[in-house]
Amino acid sequence: MSLPISFEDILAARDRLSPHLERSPLRSYALLDAAVGHGVKVLVKHENLQPTGAFKVRNGLNAVLALDEASRGRGVVAASTGNHGQGIAFAGQKTGAPVTICVPFGNNPDKNAAIRGFGATLIEEGGDYADAVIVADRIRREEGRTLLHSTDNAMVIAGAATIGLEILEEAPGVDTLVVAIGGGSQAVGAITAARGLGRSLAVIGVQAAGASAAHDSWHAKRRLTTERAATFADGVATRMTYEFTFDALVNGLSDFVTVTDAEIADAMRLALRTTHTLVEPAGAVGLAAVRRLASSLAGRSVAIVFSGGNVDEATLRRVVTREI
Repeated sequence: MSLPISFEDILAARDRLSPHLERSPLRSYALLDAAVGHGVKVLVKHENLQPTGAFKVRNGLNAVLALDEASRGRGVVAASTGNHGQGIAFAGQKTGAPVTICVPFGNNPDKNAAIRGFGATLIEEGGDYADAVIVADRIRREEGRTLLHSTDNAMVIAGAATIGLEILEEAPGVDTLVVAIGGGSQAVGAITAARGLGRSLAVIGVQAAGASAAHDSWHAKRRLTTERAATFADGVATRMTYEFTFDALVNGLSDFVTVTDAEIADAMRLALRTTHTLVEPAGAVGLAAVRRLASSLAGRSVAIVFSGGNVDEATLRRVVTREI
């Protein structure tokens, strides 16, 4: 199986990140295990407790730190629906690199504010993430900046891979990882980390049913594009697959499923009730899938990633009042 990064890339990423980021907690909760049932032991990796509220701070910081000094000085640009943008902006604040983040119109206002809060320039243009990528590439050409794609960048994936590495190092008994997929950096990173450590790990991918391009492509074994991404889980609202991750997902995932927005919202409420921490919609996708797959996961030690906690007030209100 061909992978876009090496195990050595993951170890180098860990060394770059360790002076700036603490390991996120890996915790188990009796109430959560009871709610899932079937003897499933759930381990939660709390990336929602990162400085930017999401795992993508690993991706962005590793990618910026891996650049040479001249490239950082010219600045970087990225497209995002929020969390990748915050990660890049955080990295710019740490290193002094100028950062421009492109987001689509109507993007999560709290995430936009957070990106600006880290000192980045924010550009709102386009109807969705795919449009924002086009805008970011235009800025790359016009201003000579380095484009840091949220998926198609080896150092971005290596940063995400440190999540899987930490889980496998801290939980020798874990045998399954159920992980949300937007671009696939977490999943491909975990597959690479498991191979590097010589560990057997079943990695199950999950997408929102309304944004299922990667899921559909995985089952078809060819890259497909959907016309729209219709889900309130903006962190996984993608309409396509990506060059750096698709082949590794096809060959490395043991299964790939979808969950509905209603299941995601229910998982957010369950996370709040049983772990007393807040997760955004994309951060609850893995838990939603574990609940759906519980009978087939019976007796396993299953890790999930609360990949982010950046949910805006309006969305949270709809979730809490069961409007979703």
